[in-house]
Amino acid sequence: MKTKKTCLFITLFFVVLIFISIIFTLLQKEVSIGDKIALVRVEGPILEAKSVVDELKGHVKNRSIKAIVLRVNSPGGGVVPSQEIYGEVRKAAAAKKVIVSMGSLAASGGYYISAPATRIIANPGTITGSIGVIMEVPNIKELMSKLGIKAEVIKSGKHKDIASVFRGIGKEEREILQGVMDDVHEQFIGAVAEGRRMPVEDVRKIADGRIFSGKQALKAGLVDELGDLEFAIKTAAKMAGIKGEPEVVTKKERSPIMDLLSGRIPEGVYRLMPKVQLKYMFGE
Repeated sequence: MKTKKTCLFITLFFVVLIFISIIFTLLQKEVSIGDKIALVRVEGPILEAKSVVDELKGHVKNRSIKAIVLRVNSPGGGVVPSQEIYGEVRKAAAAKKVIVSMGSLAASGGYYISAPATRIIANPGTITGSIGVIMEVPNIKELMSKLGIKAEVIKSGKHKDIASVFRGIGKEEREILQGVMDDVHEQFIGAVAEGRRMPVEDVRKIADGRIFSGKQALKAGLVDELGDLEFAIKTAAKMAGIKGEPEVVTKKERSPIMDLLSGRIPEGVYRLMPKVQLKYMFGE
């Protein structure tokens, strides 16, 4: 009787052991053990910051992530989301190595979010720079007049309808808007100077909206090195002390429908958005 119980116990033990081994193997495929490099992608216009910010925060908390590669392929976008991503990149760089890999385009807001990284690597032909701010105000006054349409405006103050598309911009309004633009431009200059550890005056000399190739940006001190994404990943692994081929962890791509359901704006919808907004944007 005891022999049967012993055999049953041993059988159950091995069944449990095999079951645990199977579960462990499956988990290991999903969450592999060892030092890893996280790849965070910022592609297309920067319209919101939450997804990138959350991704960066998650990688900073994950002890197995030893370095982060931020792949930037963007013409920039909204001032505020660019500033929010900048802030999170700065925090991440204080905790771990953050390497920016610039794709075809990393200009304006795309450069803004790159500035505080530990190291910036661009391709020789990358278009970057474009340190500046832009606001576009459509003027359909003449069209409205031809169609015999007039807008009746009731406002609490004379500047409440500033930048209205139904009329031109007056001298006083232009001065107000230019003041806002200059202030936000100075914020951009200050952010680049801080992130790149450059004198503010040196940044101001090249902060007139001009663009640079990756090779020119290297000479101007806006990037640290030339290379592709693979080179950036290897550099990140080396800086993090990872030996051999690093494992790269990246977020699964989302569909445009999922973006809409989660409140994000798909890239293709951007062109339909109102243009009266402050933007760190190249190519508008």
